[in-house]
Amino acid sequence: MTRRAAGHRGIRSLRILVVNWQDRENPLSGGAETHLHEIFGRLADRGHQVTLLVSGWPGCTPRVSLDGLDVHRTGGRHTFSLAAPRYFRRHLSTMPCDVVVEDLNKVPLFTPWWTSAPVALVVHHLFGATAFQEASFPVALATWLLERPVPRVFHEAPVAVVSESTRDDLVARGMSAERMDVVRNGVDLEAYAPDPGGERFPRPTVLYLGRVKRYKRVDLVIRAVELLVRQGKDLRLLIAGKGDHVDTLKALVSKLGLEHHVEFLGFVSDAEKASLFRQAWVHALTSPKEGWGIANMEAAACGTCTVASDAPGLRDSVVDGRTGFLVRHGDVAALASALGRVLENPELRNRLGREARTFAEEHSWDASATAMERFLSRVVDDSPLG
Repeated sequence: MTRRAAGHRGIRSLRILVVNWQDRENPLSGGAETHLHEIFGRLADRGHQVTLLVSGWPGCTPRVSLDGLDVHRTGGRHTFSLAAPRYFRRHLSTMPCDVVVEDLNKVPLFTPWWTSAPVALVVHHLFGATAFQEASFPVALATWLLERPVPRVFHEAPVAVVSESTRDDLVARGMSAERMDVVRNGVDLEAYAPDPGGERFPRPTVLYLGRVKRYKRVDLVIRAVELLVRQGKDLRLLIAGKGDHVDTLKALVSKLGLEHHVEFLGFVSDAEKASLFRQAWVHALTSPKEGWGIANMEAAACGTCTVASDAPGLRDSVVDGRTGFLVRHGDVAALASALGRVLENPELRNRLGREARTFAEEHSWDASATAMERFLSRVVDDSPLG
């Protein structure tokens, strides 16, 4: 490959191998995969050669070109950690490569053990003890144990983190802050934009939009809605997304008698997502831990404020009192109070929405891609092989 300049910035083109658990076409893809394609797709468009090694799924095409990325799929959701190094040795180890990027958003793959190329680590967040809130005990224990060696295995690797919260978590685990760059997530400011006419749903509406998993704690939002309904408030909650916790939440809704106040929309398209964010009165996200909270930024870009748990990642993507409110995680009364304030006060709601859009405009994907490009260029330049 000719090492030409990547665009007008004078940065030489890089040969990048990204190792991640999933690509955006995977049926289980989410925010981490959005981040992956938004950033590395832009780098490919700027002239960098990007190869992506990910897991597959039943019926998938083993190799595709997607967003300018040369995508190789091997193994499956539960076998990728074993399949990836084997596939790398057989098919990719002789490929010219300036840097290997391990995109860590589930469990580590320990790429420094199976490549001699410079390794850069991109970290969304580590699960830590929160793994036990989602997975079965054996899976949660395995996840927790696999995260333990991360500071030792990657002690020489430069690290890009998506938020200050993730940086602080890694520092607390013994990693050096001096080796870390914060490369914040972005948002598509054209696809996610306020409704020109300012139209909202006629009925006060709270929106949850994301994967419906136990660790997302959507049950807290449902219980907050139940508390507001008991206080005589007229509102509804829309839950958009799919996941293995839907039936449990439906049972909770039935138990609380909220069938006329909670609606499950299932999977929604990107166009439907944007429409829901524009029309909702307030967005809610009550995870105990995230890397960043892309849904918060998508809502913000649409001029909709968020009420979220005051938790790692979420406190980075919601500015308390400016783009929404942060409440103590698990405090249903505080959550209900914050939601009620937004729903009942149009002046407050409109101000928060305007401020949210302004905040979102500070976080474009182009800016995120440029920050990642500079980070990876420094990694290569500082490497003995650079």
